[in-house]
Amino acid sequence: MNTETIKELIDLKQEGEYWDFKKEWYSKEQKLNLLHDIISMANNLTENDGLIIIGVDESDDYKVQDVKKDSNRRNTQNIVDFLKDKKFAGDIRPIVKVESIVLQTATLDIIVIKNSNFTPFYLKENYIGNNKGKILLANYIYTRIQDSNTPINQSADLDKVEKLWKKRFGIDKTALEKLKLYITQYDNWTNGPHGEMEKFHKIFPEFTITYDFLDISNPRQEFYMFSQMDSTPQWMTIQLKYFSTLLLEFSGVSLDGGRYFTPCPQWDDIDEENFNEISFKYMEKDSIIYKLNEFFYYIDWSRDAQYSRDRFFSVVLLFENNQERIEFKKFVSLEWQNKDTYIGKIRKKTIQCKNEYNPSVFEEQYNNGLILNRMLEVFRDRTYNKFKN
Repeated sequence: MNTETIKELIDLKQEGEYWDFKKEWYSKEQKLNLLHDIISMANNLTENDGLIIIGVDESDDYKVQDVKKDSNRRNTQNIVDFLKDKKFAGDIRPIVKVESIVLQTATLDIIVIKNSNFTPFYLKENYIGNNKGKILLANYIYTRIQDSNTPINQSADLDKVEKLWKKRFGIDKTALEKLKLYITQYDNWTNGPHGEMEKFHKIFPEFTITYDFLDISNPRQEFYMFSQMDSTPQWMTIQLKYFSTLLLEFSGVSLDGGRYFTPCPQWDDIDEENFNEISFKYMEKDSIIYKLNEFFYYIDWSRDAQYSRDRFFSVVLLFENNQERIEFKKFVSLEWQNKDTYIGKIRKKTIQCKNEYNPSVFEEQYNNGLILNRMLEVFRDRTYNKFKN
């Protein structure tokens, strides 16, 4: 969570369409309030994550106060467990996590309700809280208008409900925004008239995805290809079209003798003063590249593809988002001096490559990928546990 973003929201000294302030954590008697707030934020009418910022006292000029000793404090798993047994329509629940920041020496917790295309979220059974007489009603749609949630005894106005349904079906989106939504609907795609290397959407056939081999007699190699049983790549081009208009084009690679196909991961590096540059390949879960990676994996799933994909991501880093990648790079710049402590369970790779390549460069990149993935696990554990207790 970006500390500066939260500070800017607090400095506004008002709540808004997608953020809310709480002085302290919800008590056991306030479970209904917690659920109502989460649903309302999940159905906010912006394209932003909903933010419930805990540790800000509105009644005292929006001063911050530390929540570390709050007896009602919860972590991500607590909130996920709380939502798990609630009867949501379609069994589709908001994706929620708890993040923490330090501001003016005070620890604040933020319940982040991820922006989603599965709106509207609503209950299919009444939820009765600990407060007598309070009920969240089945089939009522709660949203957030300016700085207020829909009251628990009312459903949102029709125009707001309509907007939430339009968001689910992508009706009010641009062609590119629709495509990004549709590629997550794996069952709605089928092969085109030219075979399996052309896909079109069954409901909206104006959207097509094609991929074809590049005619390369001596295809170049990259380090992650040596994670596969067959390290010889086949380079491809991927085109995403709306009617005849090319929306996006990517380079792709068929790995492990054709068992696994993916868009190419991106390069990044860690280059600090007095620190040898470390290059690595990565994807981010909220990127179109990773959405395509999942698309090709799920529509042509096989056990062999699963094994190949696991090996691929053993040396390619997979981040939740851009912010996690930035924070992780800071962590590595401080932690790399201790890299030997991460090597114990890692099986280093000796690489045999084409004569025009230097195998030691590939080996360094490959082994660094293994180490960085282990570091990423530790980074997440430390981030999660930092404010757990």
